[in-house]
Amino acid sequence: MGGHVDPVKIGLVGYGFGGRYFHAPLIAAAPECDLLGVVTTSAERRDLVSAEHPGVDVFDSLGDLAAAGAEAVSVSTPAETHSALTDEAIELGLSVVCDKPFSMDPTAARRSAALAASRGVTLSPYQNRRWDSDFLTVRALVDDGTLGEVRRLESRFERYAPQNGPGRSGGGTLLDFGAHLVDQALTLLGPVESVYAESRPRDNGLDDDVFVALRHENGAVSHLWGSWSQYAAGPRFRVTGTAASLVVTTADTQEDVLITGARPSGADPWGVERDSDVDRVFTEDGSRPVSLVSGAWDTYYPTFARAVRGEGPPPVEATDAVATADVLEAARVSVDRRATVGMGAER
Repeated sequence: MGGHVDPVKIGLVGYGFGGRYFHAPLIAAAPECDLLGVVTTSAERRDLVSAEHPGVDVFDSLGDLAAAGAEAVSVSTPAETHSALTDEAIELGLSVVCDKPFSMDPTAARRSAALAASRGVTLSPYQNRRWDSDFLTVRALVDDGTLGEVRRLESRFERYAPQNGPGRSGGGTLLDFGAHLVDQALTLLGPVESVYAESRPRDNGLDDDVFVALRHENGAVSHLWGSWSQYAAGPRFRVTGTAASLVVTTADTQEDVLITGARPSGADPWGVERDSDVDRVFTEDGSRPVSLVSGAWDTYYPTFARAVRGEGPPPVEATDAVATADVLEAARVSVDRRATVGMGAER
């Protein structure tokens, strides 16, 4: 991870589920970060901050946080507010981590990325699922040649919790789960030339049971599923290459561990999953079990802090969020038109 970095004074906007469990604990656990304060106007959430992070100040606004000496901020609020808050923070001279979905549309994503570049601040989408144990395992076996040239990626975020799906402020399942699924596919297989998507409306009018098919420029295909109403979830990954196929059924549990109140600084080792016989590599000669690579959500904020200090790139580039937003918009158009959409097509 490199040498010592003067801790970056970072604030958090929002203390709902994401802010409370995905951001505050990981910021607080990173020696490279100093959790300066939390912006929330909810009396209940102010009390939670005081109880869970004693000594951390609470602020009414981004302006107040900046005036208190913040150098950076993490935005974890309803999705429809992400772009406005990100741009406001950048205008205040703050570097920004923005939770997913990074924006509601590609235009807003481009605006934020361009604004950060013009102001010389670090802007990084919070694509923490790049550091899931299951996805890191896929990347490792692709990188070392075990699978050969990847021809097909199948990836799923499926569960049965219809009452817990993203509400209107979250933009629906395509933006919510899709933001991670598409980002992982682009990270693994590169740019996309065409998109086909399907979805089913929920009772609230938002989409669910989302399926997205991507044809990548390198000829590979990604099939992505997202659902909050699936009784029988499929394997987290099935990846087929010219030399082997990989099936990963064991899903990353870092979210579950953080919800219990455990922290990376108190867990040794962090992110380790139990071996399972259902996680296997298959070849023409048979199959063998694989151990999952340890999950590493705890590396995101140290890397971000180093980027703020000018000591390397951010954990996720803002341009990656723009690329993901473009694909998600093409998927939305595909659903509406019931047709395949080319990435260069006028929408």
